[in-house]
Amino acid sequence: MTPSPVYSTVPRTADVVIIGGGVMGTSIAFHLAEAGVRNIVVVERGELGRGSSGKPIGGVRAHFSDPLNIELGHRSLRAFHNFQERPGADIRLDTVGYLFLLTTEQQATDFDAAVRLQNSLGVPSRMTAPDEARRLCPYVSTEGLVAAAHSPADGHARPALVVQGYARAAARAGAVLATHTAVTGLDTTGDRITAVHTDRGRIDCATVVCAAGAWSARIGDLAGVPLPVRPVRRQLAFTVPLTPPAPRIPFTIDFSSSAYFHNSDDGLLFGLADPAEPDGFDTTWTPRWLELFREVARHRAPALAGMETAGGWAGLYEVTPDHNALIGRSGEIVNFLYATGFSGHGFLQAPAVGEIVRDLYLERTPCVDVGPLSADRFREGAGIRPESHVV
Repeated sequence: MTPSPVYSTVPRTADVVIIGGGVMGTSIAFHLAEAGVRNIVVVERGELGRGSSGKPIGGVRAHFSDPLNIELGHRSLRAFHNFQERPGADIRLDTVGYLFLLTTEQQATDFDAAVRLQNSLGVPSRMTAPDEARRLCPYVSTEGLVAAAHSPADGHARPALVVQGYARAAARAGAVLATHTAVTGLDTTGDRITAVHTDRGRIDCATVVCAAGAWSARIGDLAGVPLPVRPVRRQLAFTVPLTPPAPRIPFTIDFSSSAYFHNSDDGLLFGLADPAEPDGFDTTWTPRWLELFREVARHRAPALAGMETAGGWAGLYEVTPDHNALIGRSGEIVNFLYATGFSGHGFLQAPAVGEIVRDLYLERTPCVDVGPLSADRFREGAGIRPESHVV
């Protein structure tokens, strides 16, 4: 991504300060600017898109079990398809589909129910037999497979290009993107935030939006608004260029282990969520992690187990207790909005969430009712929203 200009000081005032310059923060900035909001400052502690949005390829899907996540994913997919026209950027969207590999009857039953729900909401997903799963992805071994779920309209795109597209359009509309600028404090008077303090100066403001990803709990603490988000490292690896080239395959996931793989330039990308990974901000890539993936691959996709890799990458998930996002406006600090805690689904939901936060700011009815995603749901006695299609 092209480095952003570094400001020696930040603007002294803003109508909206967005904390976090990843895909969520830049989407929100774009949608606000597009709606005519002009005095916007995005504050980012590093470069744009170098936090959780820095992953080289991001999946985009509407294949979820929770109706809210289905709607957010489905609406965002439409925006990704239209990205070249609005805001105007090539994001290398590849509609290869998603393929979930299922190894128990209970998984098959649960996914079948989710597919019916998705279909009712306009998502063209379907259940498939093991033999068809292998036809869709020749690397797959059918041994032990009970069924698979295929969502052909899903795929993957490049998060860095999405961030860049949103950021450039927001900047053209007058938004200030203050990179290498850390938030050090917030001033509050009564039920409102009145200023954001940074290491490059103070910004008096009318509204603050927290889109700080894995760092959001700290921003919530500064505002006095609990945001139960914890950082968890996720790692992936890339193969060397493959000869002959890899076939074009879906984004394929072994649901029991969370191991996944898909095309990446002239090779494949491997990923897996280590269940023993502790919370923390460490983003060191560890080759030892790769053995966890190879162990799964030896059984589920044997040809992958011996493939040579050319390094990898580690980033952070922003995880909430129920693996669902926090989106809303604080009831206590009325000019504090938040969009965080996406638990690995932020990139794919960013276009829709940008629209929603815009509408919350403008006090309009959002395109999707995100009331159930309020952070207040974790208070004593409140219910949580289960999402089973977590990778």
